[in-house]
Amino acid sequence: MVDRWLVVGLRNPEKEYGGTRHNVGADVVRTVAGRLRGSFRATPKAGGEVADVTDPGSGAPLTLLLPSGYMNESGGPVQRAAAFYKVPPDRVVVVHDDLDLPAAALRVKRGGGAGGHNGLRDVARRLSTPDFLRVRIGVGRPPGRQDPADYVLRRFGAKEREKIDVTVEQAADAVLSLVAQGLEATQNRFHARA
Repeated sequence: MVDRWLVVGLRNPEKEYGGTRHNVGADVVRTVAGRLRGSFRATPKAGGEVADVTDPGSGAPLTLLLPSGYMNESGGPVQRAAAFYKVPPDRVVVVHDDLDLPAAALRVKRGGGAGGHNGLRDVARRLSTPDFLRVRIGVGRPPGRQDPADYVLRRFGAKEREKIDVTVEQAADAVLSLVAQGLEATQNRFHARA
C-alpha cells in the first residue's frame, strides 16, 4: 500500500478573501483537485474542506486540505488533518504565498523559517517541526511604504493575475511532481525555469 500525502493550500476565508495574494495557496490546491476530479467537502475532523484524490504518477492517495478559519491559525487544521489521516510531517506539502519572492516566481523546499508568514509559523508550531515540504508562490513586496499585512489581503491587478494564473498551474505541476518524483527532481525541474 502506498503512503498518503497531505497537501494544504493556506488561505483566509474565501467569502472575504478569495482572489487575494494570501489565498494563492488555496488556488493551487483547488487546481490540483480539478485536474484529478476531486471535490471538496466540509470535514470538521480534518479542520477544513477536504478532497481525496489519487496521484496519477505514483498511485499515492492525496488528501487535499483547505483549512477553515484564518491564515494565522492554519496550524490547528493541518495538525488535525495530519493526525486524522495518519500523515507524518515529511509527507505534508504546504502551498503558500511568499513576499520574499518576486511576483509569479515559484520555489519548492523542505523546512526553513517562516519568513514572517504567520500561517507557516503556526503550522510549524502545531506539527512540532518546520520540516514539511513547501511550494512557495511569489507575490512580491508591497510598493512604497504599504503595510505587508494589507498588501497580502488585496486582490491581484489584471495583468498580475494573468502571470499568477500561469504560476498557479506550474505550482500544481510542482505539487504532483513532489509526490511522484521527490524534492530534488522537482527543484531541478522548476527552479531551472527561473
